[in-house]
Amino acid sequence: MHRPQAIPWLAYQASRCYTTSSPCYCVKQSVRVRFAPSPTGMMHLGGLRTALYNYIYAKSFGGKFILRIEDTDQGRLVEGAVDNIEQTITWAGMPPDEGPSVGGSYGPYVQSKRLHIYNENINILLQNGTAYRCFCSPQRLNLLRKEALRHRQVPRYDNRCRSLSEDQVQRKMNAGEMYVVRFKLNEEVEYFEDLVYGRTKHETHTIEGDPVLLKSDKFPTYHFANVVDDHLMNITHVLRGMEWLTSTSKHLLIYKAFEWTPPTFAHLPLLMNKDGSKLSKRQGDIFVEKFKDSGFLPEALLNFITSCGSGYQDNKSIKDLNELIKQFSIDKVTTHSATLDMEQLLRINRGHICQKLIDDKEQHNLIKELKAVIHKKLGNRISTSQVLNLNEDYLLKVLQFRKDHISKLEDLVADEYMWIQPNLSLHHFTNVSREAEKIISMVEADFQCCDKELFREDELAKRLKSISQRIANLKPGEFWKTLRFALSGITDGPSLKEMFTILGKEESLRRLQAAAALFKDS
Repeated sequence: MHRPQAIPWLAYQASRCYTTSSPCYCVKQSVRVRFAPSPTGMMHLGGLRTALYNYIYAKSFGGKFILRIEDTDQGRLVEGAVDNIEQTITWAGMPPDEGPSVGGSYGPYVQSKRLHIYNENINILLQNGTAYRCFCSPQRLNLLRKEALRHRQVPRYDNRCRSLSEDQVQRKMNAGEMYVVRFKLNEEVEYFEDLVYGRTKHETHTIEGDPVLLKSDKFPTYHFANVVDDHLMNITHVLRGMEWLTSTSKHLLIYKAFEWTPPTFAHLPLLMNKDGSKLSKRQGDIFVEKFKDSGFLPEALLNFITSCGSGYQDNKSIKDLNELIKQFSIDKVTTHSATLDMEQLLRINRGHICQKLIDDKEQHNLIKELKAVIHKKLGNRISTSQVLNLNEDYLLKVLQFRKDHISKLEDLVADEYMWIQPNLSLHHFTNVSREAEKIISMVEADFQCCDKELFREDELAKRLKSISQRIANLKPGEFWKTLRFALSGITDGPSLKEMFTILGKEESLRRLQAAAALFKDS
């Protein structure tokens, strides 16, 4: 399969001229791409991937990223979906240069507000004879479909109304008959150069009848509105899912009917589950909102959907959005389906957490995010007198100490001992060890004398081992379980030296003293 050559950076800096074949290098206009979702639900990983590839392609050439809402299918609209789309791409660090909320010179950016534009342009096609009014009823179309299926054929419109005379059309309109506007497909389908799939074409006229451009409710279909808007909004490149590849020849025929120069197309391979099945909204776990609520960083999610796909020489390294832009090459996008491996997402998210910790500004932002997560997950419990002082120094220490052991910030909240002082009872201590009082007393006394600078893992391990050896008749694990319970209220969990190190000398002593007080009070 022939694929168009990569466009050298210097040749593409300012702009280019666009044809359906290989790119040429005459200076015309800057790169303009669009992300044009339908607000029929919350954004999922496939939509985010399409938005991302458009964004990084535009930004790699200093171009514009436009958000357009394609809401012409009014029956499938979901309330709140538009807000979710805008919030999601902003959260991901890809705010549009033009769009419904930010405006721009090519608006409106919502298709339902552009109906007058579609009506004006449909008249052009009616007048030049490349489109016609179709008065076939839904009942007749349904019969055609059933008949085709009965003969095991692909259902298609038989183009019956294409042959109506002007007088017949006018009489039907005067009688108030409902109609749609259809496009006259022809056999002159030309090859076009797709930046991913290479030289291709699809003989759409052999598998379908003349497609509807304007429905009876005067709303355009996707195919018509898409072409009109891309032209009028000066879109130079269309990057979209490969499910639209077979429709591109049809779109090019519409461009030709208008005598418009089409954009350059690049169709992106499918996103697949690890088992090879296609992603489905019914899974429920592919929505970006779920990943966001689960604590995945936006940088990690973007890195993930490129690492499991293509467009990069190196798919393994941790990359932020700026690096994704710099390293992206459309030539490296393959036609193979991209497989999602959630284990990779956990690895990538951990990598981004570690990277943020070595940058002062990102470190500060990460600490703020962790604090927000703690308040969200622990709720009202965080305001009690037992809560630790969640200052930046302490949160940073926790992050640095646990960064290699977590995949998400939420993982830190599971270890509640780091955030809330435990509720202890004498009954539980006696169940752990009959020597609990002695253990706590001896460790407390030793730590009172311990220099604060020596309160670190290697030193603590030696001191604790020395103390345990001075207490006779202890069963295996008794010493460690008693202290772990004093610190956290649980007998199993992180290593004891780790718990002491994270809590620090003052907080560790406070908890040991609270445990010792139980025995004194009894």
